[in-house]
Amino acid sequence: MTAQTLETRVEHPDRLVDRKLVLYFFLAALVYLFISMLGGMLMALQLIRHNPFSGFEIFSPGRWRMIHTNAIAYGFLANGLIGSMFWAVPRLTLRPVLSSHLSWFIFIAWQAVVLSTAGGILFGQAQGLEWGETPTWIDPIALLGLALVAINFLPPIMRAPGPLYVTLWYFMAALVWTFLTYAMGNFMPEYFVSGSSAGAVGGLFIHDLVGLFVTPIGWGLMYYFVPILLKKPIWSHGLSLVGFWGLAFFYPLQGIHHFLYTPIPMFLQYGAVISTIAVELVVATVIINFFGTLRGSGSAFISNLPIRWFYTGMIFYFLTCLQCAFQTTLTFQAII
Repeated sequence: MTAQTLETRVEHPDRLVDRKLVLYFFLAALVYLFISMLGGMLMALQLIRHNPFSGFEIFSPGRWRMIHTNAIAYGFLANGLIGSMFWAVPRLTLRPVLSSHLSWFIFIAWQAVVLSTAGGILFGQAQGLEWGETPTWIDPIALLGLALVAINFLPPIMRAPGPLYVTLWYFMAALVWTFLTYAMGNFMPEYFVSGSSAGAVGGLFIHDLVGLFVTPIGWGLMYYFVPILLKKPIWSHGLSLVGFWGLAFFYPLQGIHHFLYTPIPMFLQYGAVISTIAVELVVATVIINFFGTLRGSGSAFISNLPIRWFYTGMIFYFLTCLQCAFQTTLTFQAII
């Protein structure tokens, strides 16, 4: 790539990013967020023994509870994160995604998958797995959609000039991990394993969907936006890679901590406890890196709204992982 070509690409970001597509992903995410909150409210009404739709099976609380979780995972989060990647990847790689037509097909097809999932759940076709309630006939379609997302993003990342920035490490990993996690959680318990083995796989799926899909893309976006907002480089690129490899090594192992003191072999439970504590240390490295970046620019936490959102979310994520690290120990489990 010549300097002139590089300069041209930087001067014309609209040639790299389809702003309309990004906007549509964000609007879809907001719609699903509202639907999810509506489903959560309908479910919560049961806690005060009030069901405004009593007698209507399609509006039963159990089904709307599944609408609540699936609309968040695959509607709100997936649309928001994929839309953000359509913004960040071309700017980091200085190349557009593989295909504009494929990008729009992915957007339309993914909304069809989410809406079909909702319809299947409401009409009683849900699978009996937390966060894996998508009807069996949708699973292959959703998996194909995830493959298309990876196919669209990986070529510009692989052809990016120079060393890859840590954001692209996280994005590449998320594209692979999400595909494998979805396949594991929606196919193995349904067709290949049963009993406590299915429970173990279900625990891994519940956690890996958060830790290997939401977390890497979320951290990647922070590593992209925070230096831009603060107008300074990340404090330590080396520490950012420690966080990445720590997440890659420890997070996939901890899902079984949902099933402590069960028939699942104890060595797997011990491994889950250790890896859960280790993940808290990994998260601490990310926290240190971002606060090191903020050092000398503390006023941005007051004056810059996106920085406040990023850092507030990061702090709460750290506290959640800290709670999890304590609560997953067998000592805590004996108490609670």
